[in-house]
Amino acid sequence: MFNHLALGGGSALCGALATIVVIVSPSTALAQSSSGVTLPTVTVTAPHSNRLAPKRATRSAARSNQAPRRLAARHAPAPSQVAVPAAVPASLTVATAQQALREIQQTPGGVALVTADAYKNSTVANTIKDILDYVPGVFAQPKWGDDTRLSIRGSSLSRNFHLRGVQLYMDGIPINTADGYGDFQEIDPTAYKYVEVFKGGNALRFGANSLGGAINFVTPSGRDPFVNGVSVDAGAFGFRRLQANTGGSNGPWDGFLTASTQASDGFRDHSNGHSTRVSGNVGYQFSPDFETRFYINANDVRQRIPGTVSKDSALTSPQTAAAGNIALDQQRNIDTVRLGNKTTVRFDDTTVEFGAFGVDRHLMHPIFQWLDYHYLDYGGFARVTDDRNIGGFRNRLVAGVNLLDGSIDNKQFANLAGQKGALLSSSIDRSQNTSVYVEDSFYFLPTVAAVAGTQFLYATRDRRDRFLSDGDQSGRTEFNLWSPKGGLLWQIDPTWQAFANVSRSAEVPSFGESANGPGIPTIPFTSIRAQTATTYEIGTRGHRPDATWELTYYRAQIRNELLCLYSAFGNCNVTNADRTMHQGIEAGAGAAIFRNLFVRGDRPDKLWLNVAYTFNDFRFDNDASFGNNLLPGAPRHFVRAELLYKHPNGFYVGPNLEWVPQGYYADSANTLSTDAYAIYGLKAGFDDGGRYSGYIEARNLANKAYIASAAIIDRANANSPLFEPGTGRAVYAGFKVRW
Repeated sequence: MFNHLALGGGSALCGALATIVVIVSPSTALAQSSSGVTLPTVTVTAPHSNRLAPKRATRSAARSNQAPRRLAARHAPAPSQVAVPAAVPASLTVATAQQALREIQQTPGGVALVTADAYKNSTVANTIKDILDYVPGVFAQPKWGDDTRLSIRGSSLSRNFHLRGVQLYMDGIPINTADGYGDFQEIDPTAYKYVEVFKGGNALRFGANSLGGAINFVTPSGRDPFVNGVSVDAGAFGFRRLQANTGGSNGPWDGFLTASTQASDGFRDHSNGHSTRVSGNVGYQFSPDFETRFYINANDVRQRIPGTVSKDSALTSPQTAAAGNIALDQQRNIDTVRLGNKTTVRFDDTTVEFGAFGVDRHLMHPIFQWLDYHYLDYGGFARVTDDRNIGGFRNRLVAGVNLLDGSIDNKQFANLAGQKGALLSSSIDRSQNTSVYVEDSFYFLPTVAAVAGTQFLYATRDRRDRFLSDGDQSGRTEFNLWSPKGGLLWQIDPTWQAFANVSRSAEVPSFGESANGPGIPTIPFTSIRAQTATTYEIGTRGHRPDATWELTYYRAQIRNELLCLYSAFGNCNVTNADRTMHQGIEAGAGAAIFRNLFVRGDRPDKLWLNVAYTFNDFRFDNDASFGNNLLPGAPRHFVRAELLYKHPNGFYVGPNLEWVPQGYYADSANTLSTDAYAIYGLKAGFDDGGRYSGYIEARNLANKAYIASAAIIDRANANSPLFEPGTGRAVYAGFKVRW
């Protein structure tokens, strides 16, 4: 659909959009505060905005004086480096990074905000891992192309394909299908102004209540600075990407459009692919307190799959693809169009948001069979936020409703070397999800809030089998689930918070959870129960000019976790475990460990250390088959660290480290594990927050053979093909101009 768009098609679209907008000049407001540095993501690494906001936004900010407001102004470039534009009214429907930070830090639990400048200008920014690398508690490892194994707090450990357990959103519009599946191939890291991460039960604002929480990718509006730009990236294994964006505002109108096209030969055999992605929005302000915005997103992705291999093959011949993947020409190809609208109306103390969306997705997926799935998802949402003083005490109430319905026209054919053969199964799968939620934060002290809330989820899964020669697999399930929560949020000072909460999460199974095969029980999808968890969490976070930190401990007691208890033909069959436990520590820190090395004054040079550490302890709880074994699929310890020298003129250089000091199991029986590894990288570049930036980045300098991720199974042996090799030595470079 978009195979040949490249920059030419993108430019045509940009030109069409430009006819309704006036391009605005760049502002000091987006001067990058941490030139090329990824800071711990509880802080805003975007710079302080000098643009004028509507008066009521100012009053609302004053009302929220308990939230952290200090940004890294000392890192901003000198005013002479960037032109200052005329003031542009802020968007109501797309929050600035500063506004989003104040909002997200009203949460008494683990959350993070990653600004685009923390990764886009200093790395190749090719996968979701590049965005989330320094968010503790998140395990994201690329498998092939854009596909990634993503787990937050041990979510989705049993999902060897797609994603489950974390709900993905783009501008608040679901990326996951209505039955819960998620994909990474529709995510374009070059398109976003910031990314919000809500861990565990802290994603109530979206009505999300899965174990892993939610991630929201937010695109700019035409009212942002630097809405025009072009970037070029190239590097190892034939990677090349061209990206362009344009936008601006004219009176009540504004618009933004971004397009990227990329291709890669891939590190492994049979892993080549190409993609084109387009995202845009147009907004209209009826008044300073009333705005509506329309969104469009379209993707065309073609990707071959190299497949999982044995541990020996992964470590001794990491570029070799699985023979069966080559013989069947296994691929994952997606065409997607997503349309949506969001409207915001602001009153004195109350803000109302509502909208609707629709997604048309076509999956063409030759694997063991030729999967031809056509998804149609649609829904709507409404949310009210009321922030006022009641009897002299501040009170903040958030309430909303989310609707997400959809259908899958599901056909599976024989795979004849990548071509469709005979029809083997066909069904219409329908899903319905309605969630209603409310949360209240009552400040019984000026800096301490008691937070309480709940969510109710009504969900159905209905399958109508259209291929009856192998029996009728039709069926229907229905779920009614409550998820209460309560906690405390303490604003110790304007730069330092502490929090604690207890929350319940509930995850409805998708159509893919079931068991069937020789020697194992037959468990249809209609017999799979919802996964529920009670999570206890305590932590602290803060941001000061030369130090940032995040430290959280959590423990989740889970019933009916969706895990791999059986396997057939070497494939995991996901059903309900009895009781399991997830607990862990999420620690992130950044600090200027040395200053004034070569440059003194108000803007000295610095040596900045950035560290993210995750400890995972996931295990069965007296399981009948696996006792207290560790759950497979995620390392117990995961460390990312970076040491950067930063000069005030924008130059930066330094090494980085990814370290898994202990291998992890790939099977529930704990018989086969990965090996420990450490890989080193180096990057250098220039980014003074102005129009031009560039980087060069080397990854895995020692060309270490290691296992990046593992599919899981109930019981493995030495030859089980479960492992995805990590990428070898790679060098990338890129250049960006924006205005």
